[in-house]
Amino acid sequence: MEKINNMKKILCIDSNHDVLHETLIDAGFQCDLFWNKSKEELIQLLPNYHGAVIRSKFKFTKEVLDLAINLKCIGRVGAGMENIDVDYAKSKGITCVSAPEGNRDAVGEHALGMLLMLMNHLKRSDHEVRNSIWKRAENRGHEIAGRTIGIIGYGNMGSAFAKKLKGFDCEILVYDKYKTGIVGEHIKESSLYEIYEKADVVSIHLPLTQETNNYIDDNFISQFKKNIYIINTARGKCLNTTDLVKHLKTGKVIGACLDVLEYESVSFENIDTTTLPEPMQYLLKSEHVILTPHIAGWTHESNYKMSKIIADKMIAILK
Repeated sequence: MEKINNMKKILCIDSNHDVLHETLIDAGFQCDLFWNKSKEELIQLLPNYHGAVIRSKFKFTKEVLDLAINLKCIGRVGAGMENIDVDYAKSKGITCVSAPEGNRDAVGEHALGMLLMLMNHLKRSDHEVRNSIWKRAENRGHEIAGRTIGIIGYGNMGSAFAKKLKGFDCEILVYDKYKTGIVGEHIKESSLYEIYEKADVVSIHLPLTQETNNYIDDNFISQFKKNIYIINTARGKCLNTTDLVKHLKTGKVIGACLDVLEYESVSFENIDTTTLPEPMQYLLKSEHVILTPHIAGWTHESNYKMSKIIADKMIAILK
């Protein structure tokens, strides 16, 4: 095993904006950009490092953490931490940090854009016009104004989406199981029951945990008094696709905006379209669904901000 010298070393497992390693190097760290190495090679290298930077392709399990004997900090360039055993890392004196502050605006804007696209038939009407079809009455849309938007999960992402909705003259109900005393001039802290009773649109902003796996399911959707639009920019497995399709077919779900999918790869980098089950095939063909490839938090601006935030947080921990 290579002996660590006085210069603290950071292993960059995934590629990120150059500002990340440039900031770390300027602060006196050695950064090794090894995102083309295999998982096996990276595990062999880990004992030599004080810090590691990841996105989604690499998992820090208990077994991997046990091998990282000098590790003091893991930086996740993104919001979710489901690919790190955070509790076990903490027990070994390893601090784990993420950067939800860096892509919250991107997620809020993307969720709003998808909703506007769906409610105003922008995808369909654009396609029709490009094919010399001119339909006006058939593409008459709906306004957000006067509607009630339910936001479940009021962290960085949920609060950013609420902020983007501020100028739309709608009622915004927010619910977070782990927060109370939520205040804001344009929002109302709510119970889940009140969202079931009043919401026209529900947007999920939850981390993926055992508790939130399949959070949007048949029982969840059936609780709503009105027919609803659903937005998911959180994690694909927070939503049960089979149950969503069931309610799209009945009209209980008017439409869905899905930036994340139950069937995407663990790394979020691809989806195998040759083996997709029937519910996903239905989504692909439905005019009532807007799909994007896990890019809500993936703007040029958020790429820079998340990388810079992670670098600054790791410097504060490792200096």
